[in-house]
Amino acid sequence: MPSTVLIGAQWGDEGKGKIIDLLTESVDFVVRMQGGSNAGHTVRVGDDEFILHLIPSGILRGSKTCIIGNGVVVDPQSLFEEIDTLTSKGVRIDGNLLINETVHIIFPYHKLLDVLREELKGSSKIGTTGRGISPTYMDKVGYMGIRAIDLLDEDVFREKLRINLHEKNLFLTRVYDHEPLDFDEIYSQYSAYGERMRPYICNTEIILNRALKEDKKILFEGAQGTLLDVNFGSYPYVTASSTTAGGACTGSGTGPTWIDLVVGVVKAYTTRVGSGPLPTEFPPEADFVDRKRDREYGATTGRSRRCGWFDALVVRHAVRVNGIGAAALTKLDVLDNTPKINICTSYQCDGQAIKEFPNSTAILSRCQPVYEEMDGWMSDTSNVRRYEDLPENARKYVERLSELIGAPIEIVSVGSERSQTIVRRDLLQKRNSPTRGNVAGGSFQQ
Repeated sequence: MPSTVLIGAQWGDEGKGKIIDLLTESVDFVVRMQGGSNAGHTVRVGDDEFILHLIPSGILRGSKTCIIGNGVVVDPQSLFEEIDTLTSKGVRIDGNLLINETVHIIFPYHKLLDVLREELKGSSKIGTTGRGISPTYMDKVGYMGIRAIDLLDEDVFREKLRINLHEKNLFLTRVYDHEPLDFDEIYSQYSAYGERMRPYICNTEIILNRALKEDKKILFEGAQGTLLDVNFGSYPYVTASSTTAGGACTGSGTGPTWIDLVVGVVKAYTTRVGSGPLPTEFPPEADFVDRKRDREYGATTGRSRRCGWFDALVVRHAVRVNGIGAAALTKLDVLDNTPKINICTSYQCDGQAIKEFPNSTAILSRCQPVYEEMDGWMSDTSNVRRYEDLPENARKYVERLSELIGAPIEIVSVGSERSQTIVRRDLLQKRNSPTRGNVAGGSFQQ
């Protein structure tokens, strides 16, 4: 049965939480494979709203096994706050949540250094969440990381923390003129975290590979978005992990031959949080998005999202580097009262036409969007449940986006509720193909 990767195809905040929740109904496992508590997936179930940062959104479906994979960096304090909040709302955690024993742990010095480095950059700051994500990944690739399994061994943890804190305190005191952090306080706090984490910690790659061989359905849940990928995003305004589909393998311990389909979630317009160029950004006087009504605030930081017209170059880039075989379009209803809708189909930069998304952030910052204008539909779509019942101009808009990005749009969301979803085709049906991977160009065999 299919193994599916779901990722964001823009700068994050595409509405992945709702689509993950929708697809989770048909799978056995949901796996988070990268990022940390800097991500936020919002899911509404009836009158309840859940904002998930570390725990996979599938936890809201009680019979599913949710795994935090090795590619994630975990802040224990954030993890337990999330567990306690979910438990208080009647969500089952014990037996449903597993944490890979090799996830790297975020410590107080990671969060402190994250904030201090941003302050030092001044006007050139990236716009991080200050949650210690990047410094933790830096320690991981610098062979200094402390993993979940290390917390469970008193001698190993003590020695690793001693070495790390010695170096970090040198940075804090000599570079940032900050007070040193106390070893005993951190050791005591994180030893307690380790004991509380112990029931969840195991070798999850063995569990996942056994499940795949048993023909179980697995959904890999991506965080952030393609344009925040450390390799393929708008560098340096990116996150520290691989947010593209390839991160599903390196962040979970499963091989690429198990992946049948990559689903890209894309918003009907473009948003991003933080610094960095956004070619289609609305000028203040022509911004049609009501951020309070349309919920355009970051689920993790609460920061207002910058908004702009749909950028086909951005999403086409995401389709290419992820091998997206199907797309889910969210927030179509936000455009219901927009008489004229623009789609960016190319850029102009220094007198030249640019047809594909540039890797140079310097070039991107000088790009001017070239728009194709379409008529809006000027009617409420929030109660539509069948694609053929959408207004004609709404269908034309969806079909034009599909043509421009090079992937079929198979799910259309017209509101935040589970029920406000148009499913054109079941993406998790069994697919018979001589190979498990996607066909280049964004299609797959049935």
